[in-house]
Order: sequence, then structure tokens, then C-alpha cells
Amino acid sequence: MAPARVDAILLCGPTASGKSGLALELAHRAPVDIVSVDSAQVYRGLDIGAAKPSPALRAAVPHHLIDLREPQQTYSAGEFVADALRAIADIRARGRVPLLVGGTMLYFNALLRGLAPLPRADAALRARLDDRGAAEGWPALHAELAGVDPEAAARIHPNDPQRIQRALEVWYTSGRPISAWQRDTAPGHGLVFERWALAPADRAVLHQRIAERFEAMMGAGFLEEVRGLRTRPGLSPSAPALRAVGYRQLWQYLDGPESAEGLARAVAAAVAATRQLAKRQLTWINADPGWQRLDPLDPAAPDRWLDAMQGVCQRFGAGTPGMVNLSLQTGKD
Repeated sequence: MAPARVDAILLCGPTASGKSGLALELAHRAPVDIVSVDSAQVYRGLDIGAAKPSPALRAAVPHHLIDLREPQQTYSAGEFVADALRAIADIRARGRVPLLVGGTMLYFNALLRGLAPLPRADAALRARLDDRGAAEGWPALHAELAGVDPEAAARIHPNDPQRIQRALEVWYTSGRPISAWQRDTAPGHGLVFERWALAPADRAVLHQRIAERFEAMMGAGFLEEVRGLRTRPGLSPSAPALRAVGYRQLWQYLDGPESAEGLARAVAAAVAATRQLAKRQLTWINADPGWQRLDPLDPAAPDRWLDAMQGVCQRFGAGTPGMVNLSLQTGKD
């Protein structure tokens, strides 16, 4: 079989599955730059709850697409794709290996499959949907979406207001389901990726990791981080950044009287929401056969991956600029 061309390595997985640790271990072995694929890490001030690498770590290992926006600003999948393509080109031009790491599957999907030329946003319609979401609850609007676009509704969580709103907006604006628009897409960039996904076989262990990580975040000052965000002018609970799990639950807790019992309920709600996020991330991964699976709970699996990826990194630059000859064939795009 002829060798394949590869332009970058992708590593995805659910929250708390060990993506960052594995990426950093590879960076210690090979000339890797890490490109964040994380919709929370793009925001300044979201550090502890977003599991953002520390300034010292970012100085030691180059990271990209972190701290791009203020938390009250928006950041779209289209902006991510443009920024990621620029980062990949820059990293390759410096003779290093781009390693895209994260759990925002919407961003990975946009990079791999392109973005649909959706109708423009309608501010008035969006405001009406927001009002309905506040009055009726977003699960009710999700049920409405399921009636007109069951394919999109199956992918979107009933408590994901941003995506429910956009899908309904596209339907009411164009009369065509957003899923139909999205099927008519292609990436356009021509890049080829080596794709790996961390997919823990034991969900109970992953759930325990999630709980332990959230406890560690609280110990590191997560609540005080959210308290500080509340002092920022113009930042409200509806800000895009505050849709991130953990942030919205602690913000809601700080809206009311503070107590040990109330904080415990907020933490439990945040852990439950994080587990739901992990479930959705695994659903995205399992629906796409292009990802090579790696069980991070298998003691031998991470070392096998690191050895294989170190070999990939050593061959970067062996072909024409921006390409590498690679013998591993499965899971290529």
C-alpha cells in the first residue's frame, strides 16, 4: 500500500480522558506545537474551569488558540477553522508538528467536513427565540426542533440553547433543516489528518475522573475565578463563555445566598453536566468511523500511541513542504 500524506495530528476525546497529558508527553519527545480545540480555552479569564495550561507550561511547550476572546464576545466554528488553518501553516513553516488537541467536537467536525453556507443570523428572530426559551424552557424548543429536523435534534442536547436557537433560526429563515444544509459541505482546505480519539471503555472510571478533576478545580480556586468574572463590566450569564459547564452552575450559585449546602448542590450539578458533556462527546466520536480509537484506561495503550506518533513526528518534513510520508494507514482523511 502506498504511503499516505499527513499534514497534522488530531487527538480528541471526552473531558477528563487524559488528552492534555498525552499531548504534553508527546511534546516532550518530539517537536510538537499544541493547537487547542476547546471552546472554553479561547476565552480570557476562563482558566481553572477550562483546564487551561499554565503560563509556565505554555512557555515550555508552544500552544495556540488560547485566550483569543474576552468572555462576553462570541467565537464561532468558522473562526476556529480559519485560526486553526493559520496555526497549522505557521507550525509547519517552522519545521514543527501541529498536534490539535481538545474535546469540542463541533470544531473538529467543522475542520474535517467544512461549514455549511447557512443563512445569515436574524437578530429579531433570535431575540424572539431567546424570549421563548426563557418562558417555555429550552427543552420545549428542542422538542419543536425534533419535529422539523430530527437529525439535528438527535445531535443537540435539550439544554444547549445556542445550538437549538441556531437550528430553529435556520429552519424559520430558510424553510430548510440545518442538517440538510450541513450535508452539502466540504472542507475545501485539502489537508489530511492522522486522527485519534481517546474512548474510555469503562464509563464508571471516566465519571470518577470527572468528579475528582472538578474537586481539584474547586481546590485550586474555581469558585473565586467565577466570582472574579462576575465583576467584569458587561459580562452576564448569557455570555457565550458562560455556557461552559461548571461556570454556569457556579454563577447560578453566586446569584443566591451562599451556603455549604448550596455550594454542594452546585458542584453536584456541575459534575452531572460534565458527565453529560462527556457522553455527548463520545456520541460524536462513535458516530464517526474515521477516528482511530485508543482506550486511555488500557495501561499499554498510551505508550503504543506515543511510540507511533513519535515515529510520525520524526518523518515530518521528509517529503515536500507541509507533507509527511506515513506508513500508518487506518483512520486517514
